[in-house]
Amino acid sequence: MFDVEEIIEHLKSLNYEGVLAYWVKNEEEEARFYENLAERARNLGLPESLVETFLRLSRDSRRHSEELAREFRRTFGREPSTEIPPLEVLPVLEKFERADQVKEVLEAAMESELIAMKAYKLLAEKVEDERLRKLYLKLADVERGHYEALKREYERLGG
Repeated sequence: MFDVEEIIEHLKSLNYEGVLAYWVKNEEEEARFYENLAERARNLGLPESLVETFLRLSRDSRRHSEELAREFRRTFGREPSTEIPPLEVLPVLEKFERADQVKEVLEAAMESELIAMKAYKLLAEKVEDERLRKLYLKLADVERGHYEALKREYERLGG
């Protein structure tokens, strides 16, 4: 199991191809994560706005993954692959067993998105390759959007 610092160290050593492959996997994992959160929220009878927020984040992540995978195949002529685990998918699903835990789950998901956003911004500052810098800044912006969507839902629920 990697921790955040280890993942950042691994990402710092990657070239553009490696980062793009990482991002494809990251978005795939994130899509599944939010899809599972939506299902759990629906099964617990939580507000439909929460279910829809999770589903929207899942669809966004899946779309990003598909777009990035096409770009990867077009650029490198093969399927993307990486062993580096995603930064922002936290193991919170197993904690989400009761409706009264929804704020805790949202807090963990928001924290996860913030960690990823900050890590990508830090990586953007440290790389010399301009293509990589732009890619990391785009990643940070995507994670910021996810954080903001989660925060709006958290506030809507009285957080």
